[in-house]
Amino acid sequence: MNHPLPNDLPTTFRISPLVRLTLLTLYLALTLPLPFLSQVTAAPVPAQWFWVAIGFGFLLLYGVLSERVQVDVQGIEVSYPRWWPDPCRRGWSLAWHDIAELKSRTTGQGGLVYYFVTTTRDRAYLLPMRVAGFARLTRIVQAQTAIDMQDVRPLSQPWMYAILLGCAGLLLLVDAWAIATALSASDRVAFSLLAGRALLD
Repeated sequence: MNHPLPNDLPTTFRISPLVRLTLLTLYLALTLPLPFLSQVTAAPVPAQWFWVAIGFGFLLLYGVLSERVQVDVQGIEVSYPRWWPDPCRRGWSLAWHDIAELKSRTTGQGGLVYYFVTTTRDRAYLLPMRVAGFARLTRIVQAQTAIDMQDVRPLSQPWMYAILLGCAGLLLLVDAWAIATALSASDRVAFSLLAGRALLD
């Protein structure tokens, strides 16, 4: 079995910055208008609760996107930062000698995901496919396990996330217009109420 040069390991791979930026931007674009719309439409749920939910959801998504893949001469491990709550840490680790093969599965969108199958055939572990340096990760896996990884490609190409990021940016512009309109409407309502009270007085 051919091993990488010693200075190649240990190595840590993180979720691609483009993937993180795209998903976080899209999340904000979809949720930021909600508190303002709630205020204008006099929704039964206070705007403050929307802000709390948005903040919690952002932290949750940020934590999921903080996944780390660590490889060394012993094996591969998927982990999360220490600040991430223990019940949410669904990481795993595998020794290289416990990996028997790599199995592919088709997703509902027509893409391919890959799973490490253990020598005991009792468990399968999802190969992280959104990390920066994915090609290097596959080379290390191939060198350590002798599994052919040449045809393994990332689940989504960078240009797909670039297009999605552009769409999220356009959506943020629409959000800015919607928020400005909502604030303007709210100011008009407040002014009308004050004027009405003044007349009554």
